[in-house]
Amino acid sequence: MAHTRTTDVLIAGAGPVGLTAAAELRRHGVRCRLVDRLQARLPYAKAVGIQPRTLEIWDRMGLARTAMESAVPLRGQLIHVNGREQARIDLKLPPEVPYRFASLPQYETERILEEYVAGLGTVIERGTELLSFTQDQDGVTARLRTAAGAGEEVRAGYLIGCDGAHSIVRRSLGLAFEGAAFPDEYMLGDVEADWDMPPGYGIRSSHLADDGSTDDLLVCIPLPGTGRYRVSTLVPPELSTQPDRPGRGQDDSVEHGLESSRAPELSHLQAVMDRLAPRPARLSRLRWSSVFRISHRIVDSYGDGRVFVAGDAAHIHPPTGAQGMNTGIQDACNLAWKLALVVRRQAGPGLLTGYDAERRPVGEEVVGRTVRHATHGIETDSDDPQTVMLREAQLLVGYRGGPLAGTPYGPSDAPQPGDRAPDCTGLTASVAACPLRLLDILRGRTGHVVLLYAAGITDLAEAAQAVQAVQAVDAAQDAEAAEVTAGTSDAGGIGLAAIAVVAREAAPAAVIDTLAVPGYRDAAGEFARLYHPEGPTGFVVRPDGHLGARFPLAGTADALAGYLTAVRARTAATPPSS
Repeated sequence: MAHTRTTDVLIAGAGPVGLTAAAELRRHGVRCRLVDRLQARLPYAKAVGIQPRTLEIWDRMGLARTAMESAVPLRGQLIHVNGREQARIDLKLPPEVPYRFASLPQYETERILEEYVAGLGTVIERGTELLSFTQDQDGVTARLRTAAGAGEEVRAGYLIGCDGAHSIVRRSLGLAFEGAAFPDEYMLGDVEADWDMPPGYGIRSSHLADDGSTDDLLVCIPLPGTGRYRVSTLVPPELSTQPDRPGRGQDDSVEHGLESSRAPELSHLQAVMDRLAPRPARLSRLRWSSVFRISHRIVDSYGDGRVFVAGDAAHIHPPTGAQGMNTGIQDACNLAWKLALVVRRQAGPGLLTGYDAERRPVGEEVVGRTVRHATHGIETDSDDPQTVMLREAQLLVGYRGGPLAGTPYGPSDAPQPGDRAPDCTGLTASVAACPLRLLDILRGRTGHVVLLYAAGITDLAEAAQAVQAVQAVDAAQDAEAAEVTAGTSDAGGIGLAAIAVVAREAAPAAVIDTLAVPGYRDAAGEFARLYHPEGPTGFVVRPDGHLGARFPLAGTADALAGYLTAVRARTAATPPSS
């Protein structure tokens, strides 16, 4: 065994979720190692849907433009049953949502994230496999096998398992992964289709048997490129194996994902197109194909002690609605900012219990919803269409009532602690020739941001002074606790940055510029419309883009002190169960 190397966080698995965890940790100045047993990225368009919420997260990281330049829009879905169009779903969102639905092959998502992480100083250690690990009160000791076949021991503060549906991290922790496999097998192919279907629309065409069950299925998702689609269908009998496997039980029987032993040919996919395509279609240029199975499972806990799971290691479900990878990316963002504060000793380890408390309910909802939609179709959802679209876009994910959600304040239909912080447009500044979005102002920041809203300059000035006083106390507490890890982008304490949002009826720009914090005018009134402030109001935006607190501006000092206490005071470490 080679000598032991140390790092703050070891991440097993370099798919989109592991790469996101590494990116966010590095943005917060935390050292990490990222290992993956594969020698190279797989050239498969597995997860392809990019939700608007994911693009918002990438915007704050500075990645949204790069992703958009490689993606194509998803405009909707056409649903056909027994040869007749049954529904047309247009993917429409309110105008204040800055991004739309997009399609991007997973290997492109991984390329973009990998290049970003490399720019922050972390390179994927390819061909390196996590074999086992143990943990104690002070850290995790992991045993790796490198690409050269040598053994290596790593000592890390924490371990994140982003190693997929068959996760060794999850199995080693002994986490329950209850659920079942769908009885059907599917085949998947990346092809070009010559037909006259409208661009940007997915196609779902099925045939129902006399008893109402689906006995034939075709799903086509647009990909970047002329006429390019990811086509999935039921497996024909000649490719099917053990079709009546129950797929139930514990971790060793998880049946989920692609198989390497059976590769459908173009003729298999063409036969289904001939039966079910709404219009005549000729397939060509098969890039890759595979057979896959689908399960629905979720862990009973997203972590144990110093070890956590995220993405498919924590939850698997049907690909309906492109929820899986996007949910995993949000898992990684949620965990990373908490982990960064704990690693830098700016918060107690008990803060990490909030990861399971906030994210597991989200995973449970996603698993249940995708199973329902896969079985009955999204068009049968009982909610109103706008709610369905916002939920599919993952814009309704929230943590109200969670361990870090402060006391609600203001109208019940207003964004409250735990909710996503909405973007808005029409913010002006004296040195900006064009209006800005709130995302423009938040881009690149890694810490918490305090938004101070009022029409009166005096209210804003007093609130800004209160923020600065809290910042000073927070930084002093941090200096007493530990030396901050080198490379953090927010100096001192947990990292509070104050920004004034001035009501459009307020004083002229020359007066706004006298504030002790950056100021922007809500010139279009969009901030007021979307945030529903009741008079002078303050908001804490967490590093993951959710609200941590909402409060009357007159109580800024007490509200911020209370929120920081909630973050810092969660000091009771959760010991490993074994």
